[in-house]
Amino acid sequence: MEKDYQIVSHSLDENLKYTLLETQQNYLSWPIVYFLYNTTFKEAYVGETTDMLTRFTVHRNTKKKQHLSSLSLILSKFFNKSATLYLEANLIRYIAADKQYSLQNGNLGLVDHQFFDQKKYWSIFRNIWDDLRKMGIVRHSLEHIDNSDLFKYSPYKSLSKEQVEGLKMVLHCILDDNSEATLLHGGAGTGKSILAIFLFKLLKTNLDDFNFTDFDEDDRELFELLEKVKLRFGDLNMALVIPMSSFRKTIQNVFKNIKGLSPKMVIGPSEVVKQHYDLLIVDESHRLRQRVNLGSYFGTFDKNAELLELDKHTSSELDWIRLKSKKHILFYDVSQSIKPSDVSKNEFIELEQLPTTRSERLKTQFRVKGGNEYVSFVRKIFNSKIAVIDKHFQSKEYEVFLYHSLDKMVSAIKQKEEQNQLSRLVAGFAWEWVSNKSANVYDIIIGNTKLKWNSVTVDWVNSLNSVNEVGCIHTIQGYDLNYTGVIIGPEIDYDFSINEFIIHKDRYKDKNGKNSIEDVNVLKDYIINIYTTMLLRGISGTFIYCCNDNLRRYFEQFVPVKDLDEVKKDVIISDTQVADSIPYYDLEIAAGSFSELQQYEAPRFIILDQSNYDPTRYFACKVVGESMNKIIPNGAICLFEKYAGGSRNGRICLVESAHFVDVDFGSNYTIKEYSSKKTISEEGWQHEEITLLPISTISSYERIVLRDEELLDLKVIGLFVKVLEK
Repeated sequence: MEKDYQIVSHSLDENLKYTLLETQQNYLSWPIVYFLYNTTFKEAYVGETTDMLTRFTVHRNTKKKQHLSSLSLILSKFFNKSATLYLEANLIRYIAADKQYSLQNGNLGLVDHQFFDQKKYWSIFRNIWDDLRKMGIVRHSLEHIDNSDLFKYSPYKSLSKEQVEGLKMVLHCILDDNSEATLLHGGAGTGKSILAIFLFKLLKTNLDDFNFTDFDEDDRELFELLEKVKLRFGDLNMALVIPMSSFRKTIQNVFKNIKGLSPKMVIGPSEVVKQHYDLLIVDESHRLRQRVNLGSYFGTFDKNAELLELDKHTSSELDWIRLKSKKHILFYDVSQSIKPSDVSKNEFIELEQLPTTRSERLKTQFRVKGGNEYVSFVRKIFNSKIAVIDKHFQSKEYEVFLYHSLDKMVSAIKQKEEQNQLSRLVAGFAWEWVSNKSANVYDIIIGNTKLKWNSVTVDWVNSLNSVNEVGCIHTIQGYDLNYTGVIIGPEIDYDFSINEFIIHKDRYKDKNGKNSIEDVNVLKDYIINIYTTMLLRGISGTFIYCCNDNLRRYFEQFVPVKDLDEVKKDVIISDTQVADSIPYYDLEIAAGSFSELQQYEAPRFIILDQSNYDPTRYFACKVVGESMNKIIPNGAICLFEKYAGGSRNGRICLVESAHFVDVDFGSNYTIKEYSSKKTISEEGWQHEEITLLPISTISSYERIVLRDEELLDLKVIGLFVKVLEK
């Protein structure tokens, strides 16, 4: 079958002009893509043009390109200008990440332009790439490169219009004598790290390496600003500051493989004090530190504060940045501050209010395929506002599931690793890290599942055994994953009686993350930030397991349960009582009271797989109707514990009263969430009012309110435990 293109190779010498005139007459003024390279020095340049003779003459006269000795032309009668720009951009991105050749190119054209029939040209690009592999010009598959850090954090990117506006603001700040700081706000996945690296490469690239004819008016405006910066400041003394050591090491490895950049240009905050900079670009600036819970870092922090003549108790690494650089660009997300040592948001608020500070917000989601809709969904979940989410999250582009079985979620993540790579388990810091002292022990033991924390602290995501381990927030913040399995630990739960998340401080094991915190609500904010960040790591999907039953019930209202079908297979109904069985009552056929039902109706029995439930304390009922469908599906068989006293507030209860008839059961039973108001008198306390609340996606279900004599015959029969069968 004839291809849509051809690849033709020539020597890049003084005879090239005559060779092209003789052999490529049809393409001399036609859009083409080309690749200049030297197989000895392993340097290359990718370009596109509609005037190959003029372009190659210019290259021959450019000193940097004179040692590039070979040329490959990619030609097609189907190419147009948009197509060749698109193919050029992809070749630059993937060849740079392939690492066979070091590219001389500057950054790409800036705005990410869309054009007609773009999918067709992606298919052509894939075929071109396969041919380049056959020729030995590139080595790796596109799928392998997609998962590499060099590709994910490469400066060879086409940016959104929003990101380009951010770049323009930064360049205006550099040119403005009255501006010192640029604060770029952006949530997880908005491309902050990509933009920081792109900006760094842009400022370190010689203007001669840009082909200005390839860009439109929007691009041209930015290049004019860049030109002014270059003419005014020359080669800026600058560094990229990354507070987290693990992510810093990853970006240092990226810089090592990009021509014109060096790993030494990526530094930690403590290195800032060694010299004065024209410009500091700070990624993840919400992780800059203050003097709180610093552990072994206290000594270095105090020494640096003394060198800068700052009060060590009131200063922070943000102050170091401001003192040691004439200009500073800060990429910031208040929602990713995760511990007391992080610089307080008030310092950033004060900085933003200064007349010498410019600020901009990045809003477009680039990481997760669920887009801004998924990001909003995650943030709403942790706002505890049940009313604002009326259905399960659904997306054709993004997988999000809740698991009842941790073992099944672990298996699912390992399957995704085999299929897509970069699929990892992560968890909240609710377990001690004991395996770092003894390799024979496990850190996280839940049921029959035994897991270990990350065995390395630097670049764990890319370490050999990471798929068999569990990462914490300190190992994954800043990273992209394809699929994330998030274990939400026992340190966070949900209280339905007050409709709020609650924190068990004693179960949170990050000592530096909780020491010095007296207000548990402050700790709650940090822990919620941690889990929000984790749930926004996955590009293609997120799987969730909750250790606490109440929290799992809360999430079930909004997140589809993946393994519910597997759970219900364990339920067997029997006419006789056997081991591991509990009574099962059919409320739909009950005519009298529950006590009469127990006494006269011959019960059947539910056999539970490996059940530890005492049949004298537990029973099962089938729940009909939609009044509780956010938690209990219509027709589900549910496990109840017989009520024997104690608080019922916020619990789902099976209750009986002669003062109502349930619209679903058609009887005096109902299953609702119980809420009561009490009054206290000299005779003690008594109920003033009891409310039975539906938890349904159907708004027509109304709460049942009982007062005065209506309270006298109300009986709480059982407390809902869980759904046994859907």
